[in-house]
Amino acid sequence: MSQPLPSPASAAEIAAAVRGRAVTARDVVEEHLARIARVDPGVNALTVVFADLARTAASEVDAALAAGRDPGPLAGVPISVKENIDLTWSATTNGWRGLADAVPARDATIVHRVRAAGAVPVARGNMPDFGMRWDTDNDVFGRTLNPWNRERSAGGSSGGDAVAVATGMSALGLGNDFGGSLRLPAYAAGVVGLRPSQGRVPRAAVQGQPVALTLQQFSVNGPMARGVDDVVLALGVMQGWDAADPMSLAASALRPEEAPRRVGVVRGSAGVEADPEVAAGIDRAAASLTRAGWEVVDVDAPRLEEAAVLWRRLSCTDMLISLDPAALGQPLGRSATEFLRDSTAAARPYESAREYAEAWARRAVIAADWRRLQVEVPVILGPVSTSRMREPDHDLGGQEAADRAWRDLWLTVVVNFLGLPALALPAGIGADGMPTGVQLIGPAFGEELLFEAGRAVEAGVPPLPPL
Repeated sequence: MSQPLPSPASAAEIAAAVRGRAVTARDVVEEHLARIARVDPGVNALTVVFADLARTAASEVDAALAAGRDPGPLAGVPISVKENIDLTWSATTNGWRGLADAVPARDATIVHRVRAAGAVPVARGNMPDFGMRWDTDNDVFGRTLNPWNRERSAGGSSGGDAVAVATGMSALGLGNDFGGSLRLPAYAAGVVGLRPSQGRVPRAAVQGQPVALTLQQFSVNGPMARGVDDVVLALGVMQGWDAADPMSLAASALRPEEAPRRVGVVRGSAGVEADPEVAAGIDRAAASLTRAGWEVVDVDAPRLEEAAVLWRRLSCTDMLISLDPAALGQPLGRSATEFLRDSTAAARPYESAREYAEAWARRAVIAADWRRLQVEVPVILGPVSTSRMREPDHDLGGQEAADRAWRDLWLTVVVNFLGLPALALPAGIGADGMPTGVQLIGPAFGEELLFEAGRAVEAGVPPLPPL
């Protein structure tokens, strides 16, 4: 490199160094490609590496700077892009062999925006078939391994991007979150994952094909990084109304000064106590917030079990329709087929239009209770998972395993059900040598408030050792 950067450097550090001509974007990309070559064979986080295309894109950033042009706030920042987000450099496989040749005609809006801001895609991140599982494995690319402990799951579905960010192979990961798919891998890998408010970041172009209602309402795109300020930087580029996504909004954000500095702590899930290491991470985060001047109180999450059950039953009802092998033209992969079978059997999908409609009608009741709570207690602190990261394939093995995996994540999936923003971040290392972590849940479009709380947690807990 022209001038050494910290290793691994943050996205903000990289962009500042490149824009200041202290280092070239090409050198930054070369360093990341070399790290990918060293690290990825041991974790299998990345499915496609764009060595030549990334070098060309980095050289274009350097050429813009040499010509006196501003390449953007992400100048030269290496990113990974999940396998279900359109990037014209390779097929958008969704982790499924049936889409192995599905090269998109154009970039997804968020990819277009981060590239226009100077970011350089270096690779694609692995995921399970159609993002269905809470582990990352598929028949096309294989399993992603947890870099902290190969006997623990890397989480899913954005597991590849979380591991790539944690190990320094990319500075930012672009993923999405339908039921914890950003936050659970962030917890597993010890990185920061932001699930934005529903509509704040464009999800996907709608091109004449029907989109399941749960996918419209529960799923959002979002960034992962090694620090809170980097996800703030990424959100600033990714967010905003998009003509191709009817769910996207240009809504005004809640200003932090308008909300009380009060955090409500949820320590378990409707009778399910958090693992002691998880509880210790919550306590560290709560203490950090208290020291930073936040008032911390215990609260009960309104209608938590009901909301989690509704999320699951609605999701499984739609998955049975949209992922029917007869409609897809060929079956899902081995593990995805098993997961869909067990989860839908345990969830009891809705069998009538009346049941389905009544379930959606309950959402407004639950959302109103949460809104009332968050007027007084705007930020909720709790676990991403009430358990430590479990073994690979922890979400397979029958209905009991499917139930257990879902119960670990009640607080997490309720965020999806309600369309709220949530920030997952590390809270130190547990006695087992794995990262602990928490999530902060804000009111709709309250990301800036979450970022203030997240910075307080980040500053107050022990940093993770480098991988």
